[in-house]
Amino acid sequence: MVSISQESRDETAQRLRRVIAAAELVILDGEWSFFEAPLTQPPALTVDLLAVVRDEDRWSWLAPGGATDGERFTVFSFHFPPELDNSGFVGWLATELKRRLGTGVFVICGHNGDRGGIYDYWGCPTQVRAEVVQVLTELRAGR
Repeated sequence: MVSISQESRDETAQRLRRVIAAAELVILDGEWSFFEAPLTQPPALTVDLLAVVRDEDRWSWLAPGGATDGERFTVFSFHFPPELDNSGFVGWLATELKRRLGTGVFVICGHNGDRGGIYDYWGCPTQVRAEVVQVLTELRAGR
């Protein structure tokens, strides 16, 4: 599930370029926002919720958002082929997006054994959606 690799920086970059090209990429429709509630009031699980997490005193969940729902995000996901070592992918892609576009990201990981194991949901500010899609397209094409 999680690999340990001993490789040079260039070897890592080459491997992760193969990983992004082979991964299933889905760019979700709409805009997404984080919502919060006290720990005593967990959110109802619905098909609209993408992720739910909590800390010591609050629930936080990611769901479709609208113009009045605070910060809005574009969300995209990667499912990875099980035979490819995707270790380091999050740091590598986050660095590429920061370097190329100046944007930060958030990443939420999950596991689906029927679809290869670890998968990632990524969020970036909605205002850079087109630019992020362009960078993802370039990286998947080997540029």
